[in-house]
Amino acid sequence: MKIGLISDTHGLLRPAALAALDGCEWIVHAGDIGTPEILDALRQRAPLRAVRGNNDRGDWAEALPRQVELEVGGLRLFVAHQPADLAGRGIRMAVCGHSHKPLIEEKGGLLLVNPGSAGPRRFRLPLAVGLLHIEGDEVRAELIELP
Repeated sequence: MKIGLISDTHGLLRPAALAALDGCEWIVHAGDIGTPEILDALRQRAPLRAVRGNNDRGDWAEALPRQVELEVGGLRLFVAHQPADLAGRGIRMAVCGHSHKPLIEEKGGLLLVNPGSAGPRRFRLPLAVGLLHIEGDEVRAELIELP
């Protein structure tokens, strides 16, 4: 199973980000979406779960949860925009956004993935999306830098 991870689009969905998410069975957006049209475009690729980021405003954003827990490939995945919301959950996999810094970190039995920002460039940080590859109870995370 391949899960696409995207975050911090801030109203800009790059064609390269969409292309990187092709073939995913699910897509997870970790917040700071920007507009509901971003969600519509992602839903055309695969089933979507999204959380609201600190910059998401309006009725469409209010309808989104701040955190979500998913069962994917028999494993639990926790998603929140801000990394601080992930503490003490007793989970094995978590996805966050907010910092715009792509990150894969394993610590204390937790695999944490921040796919970085797929929207407007911030400072000199790379533009990126992420993938989770799940086979049985094995999980591998991958970051894909966008041109």
